[in-house]
Amino acid sequence: MKKLICTAILVLAGTSVFCNDFSLSAGAGGLLGGLFTRYTISASGSIGSLNQSQEADQFNYGFFAFFDATYGIFNISFQNGSGTNNDGGMAYSSRESMLGFSLFGKYPFKLNERFTIFPLLGAEYQVCLVKLRQDGDGPVYRWNDNEYFYVTDWNSFFINLGGGLDFKLPNNFFLRSDLIYSIRLMTPYEEKFLDQIKSDTGDSGPKLGGLCSGPSLRISIGYRFFER
Repeated sequence: MKKLICTAILVLAGTSVFCNDFSLSAGAGGLLGGLFTRYTISASGSIGSLNQSQEADQFNYGFFAFFDATYGIFNISFQNGSGTNNDGGMAYSSRESMLGFSLFGKYPFKLNERFTIFPLLGAEYQVCLVKLRQDGDGPVYRWNDNEYFYVTDWNSFFINLGGGLDFKLPNNFFLRSDLIYSIRLMTPYEEKFLDQIKSDTGDSGPKLGGLCSGPSLRISIGYRFFER
């Protein structure tokens, strides 16, 4: 992860040096989004077998700050999420709080004096701060109080792609809107869950298929403090 971020920063920095148009800006805003999980899990071993589906729908909201160097954007975000889950017929609700760090590459296309559009491609790492779950009418509890799962097991890595639009305002200010689609890779929690299935079924290679992904809309205001 560290090598990937360092490499991306060097590439973006090198690109900026050789560009005729270059600016630096920063800003902050809010975000709304969703994360939808559709998994199937299957295993068959000497002890037993398992065929199970998992569905989860989560609504996310939060705020973020960004630093923009024309061809690259670095974001820091804080977001809360709440939703419903169904694991093999067991329904429950969940809540979480995440701290995110993302890096995007972008290429701006100036439409006129006011509007600029740009595609986005990048990666994000989210650190789980709180993970709460409630089964039926039972009490809410923290996963990191459990002896096997910890709150860090929900740390997540995402691949992000999308696009954005800037609207120029007076005095170097601008409005920005980004629409991003994120694909989440396997978390440590899911890796531990597969280890449990191996132990329960005797299958050395249980199969996890499906996708965890979703869109987000980000609206922000920025200030361009350097331009050449």
